[in-house]
Amino acid sequence: MTSFTATDIPSQDGRTIVVTGANGGIGRVTASVLAEKGARVVLAVRDVDKGLAAAATMAGSLEVRRLDLADLSSVREFAGSFTEPIDVLINNAGISIPPLTRTVDGFESQLGTNHLGHFALTNLLLPQVSGRIVTVGSLVHLVGRIDFADLNWTDRKYRPYGAYGQSKLANHLSAHELQRRLTAAGSSVISVVAHPGIATTNLMDVEGRGLRHRIEKFFVQSVAHAAEAGALPSLYAATADVAGDSYIGPSRMMGMRGAPAPAKRAAKTKNAGDAGRLWEESERLTGTTFPLGRIPYRPVIATEGTSS
Repeated sequence: MTSFTATDIPSQDGRTIVVTGANGGIGRVTASVLAEKGARVVLAVRDVDKGLAAAATMAGSLEVRRLDLADLSSVREFAGSFTEPIDVLINNAGISIPPLTRTVDGFESQLGTNHLGHFALTNLLLPQVSGRIVTVGSLVHLVGRIDFADLNWTDRKYRPYGAYGQSKLANHLSAHELQRRLTAAGSSVISVVAHPGIATTNLMDVEGRGLRHRIEKFFVQSVAHAAEAGALPSLYAATADVAGDSYIGPSRMMGMRGAPAPAKRAAKTKNAGDAGRLWEESERLTGTTFPLGRIPYRPVIATEGTSS
């Protein structure tokens, strides 16, 4: 597995794969490779013109559909128009360290886009998914903390990096809880997390963030691998023989770069209490529920403030 490249991906003929945020970065590479391998790939993008421009550079069966993860009405519209079966849903789109902004529904933008939008999309599309859900995580989950008392940064001072870390830890917790629910429901669908390591995409290409941002940008540029390499964990998670609740990432430099392999995850990503509590709160915020039957929550001991 440590020598896995795009050439190792088997034929994807006859499969339908949805990739969010597929007009740029690792999402664009992921969509392009899967289409070249024979899949029908749906590029789920906020800006249709950019999606069409990206699709024009790719070969294969491609379709562009509008999806704004920062607007739950857009998520519902996208899911409602998708009546055909889906083999793989790749929750790839994301934003990183913007100033404090809010989604159409009033959520802090990083939590709303990176986690809640994908959470709602997954629940709404799950009855049509036959294969797997791939969630694109981040190494930043290692320092992320969930503040259940103020998930949307309405009372505390906003910290862009802290909000990003919270949103990516939320991705990991949600994917873990999703697998528990799929297993309990007797579903053959699996939930897998992949992270790209440090890749040269436009996700952190934000100007005017002061000395800290300039230092981090220099560090990223010095150790990062290309988007083509950063997409390999997602491609492996989407097409290889992996178990549910797997976590795939680059195998070298503490997960920052290298060929995909099983990655070390923080113990907090499997915290049963936090995962169940976050799921319940995400259902409340998005108005969506797990669609494959009623699954009892794991016992959750209510605590105030941040998770461990």
